[in-house]
Amino acid sequence: MPGRSRTTGVFAYGAAAGLAVDLLVGDPRRGHPVAAFGRAAAAVENRLHHDHRGWGALHTAVCAGTTVALGTLAARAVRDRPAAAVALTAASVWAVVGGTTLGREARAIGGALAAGDLDVARERLPHLCGRDPHSLDGPAMARAVVESVAENTSDAVVGALFWGAVAGVPGLVGFRAVNTLDAMVGHKSPRHRRFGWASARLDDVAGWPGARLTAALATVAGGDPRGALKAWRADAARHPSPNAGPVEASFAGALGVRLGGTLSYGGRVEHRPVLNGEGRPVEVADIDRAVRLSRRVTGLTLAVCVGGRLIASALKRRNA
Repeated sequence: MPGRSRTTGVFAYGAAAGLAVDLLVGDPRRGHPVAAFGRAAAAVENRLHHDHRGWGALHTAVCAGTTVALGTLAARAVRDRPAAAVALTAASVWAVVGGTTLGREARAIGGALAAGDLDVARERLPHLCGRDPHSLDGPAMARAVVESVAENTSDAVVGALFWGAVAGVPGLVGFRAVNTLDAMVGHKSPRHRRFGWASARLDDVAGWPGARLTAALATVAGGDPRGALKAWRADAARHPSPNAGPVEASFAGALGVRLGGTLSYGGRVEHRPVLNGEGRPVEVADIDRAVRLSRRVTGLTLAVCVGGRLIASALKRRNA
């Protein structure tokens, strides 16, 4: 029983400390653990790549499974030392979340757009999302930034904290591994159309709860809860991504803007449904509003995850 309370405290203090470090320093310019994982996953891909779903599933299992196993071993090594366990959790949270860097990049692009410097904005946009910057004008780039802030709030913050609350350090690093694999091989390029299928599907499953939690908290924390809920219910299912749809729709409604429409990835033009069609077009000032909403969602996520662990621990004690 005391052990359950202790693990809840470890997560609470460790997650809060990790988010604080992220807020203060953001992501390192060099030597980021996620970048190291990406290089290792790319090396495994070079050895295993075949145009076949089975080989892609093996790639996903090796990369994600090894990461979870290492996280499990690290957590077990410090489980009887609370201070070390808090430090490990904090380091893991800092390594896998990216809320501060997300906000910095978004605001940097917003600043360039506000100054009318479209060349600088186009140069920085690939740091935030995979769209073709040269095909976008100023308003389209502002819309792309708001959509990326919404989606990455779920992928880079909320989803990781959710799985950290459920499974501790292995959940934190496992979620980031799956999400990174999807970014690397989950897209529908000729090389990865079959090979990346398993990574894409696993990311859909792992991201499902975090996306719904993000949408719910954006609805609560935004300036228009009724509009956010309406957009979420009406438009989320029309989005091609089962997880980006609820998040982007709720952000659109909360901010009172219109998202979606035509975009271009890797030279491929996509015509996506409009989200919150009653909203106005995105303006540059909405980038900062989206970043502030993302930060409020992050704070609420920590509270919800810690509260959920406390409730689960109390229920276990009652049934013991």
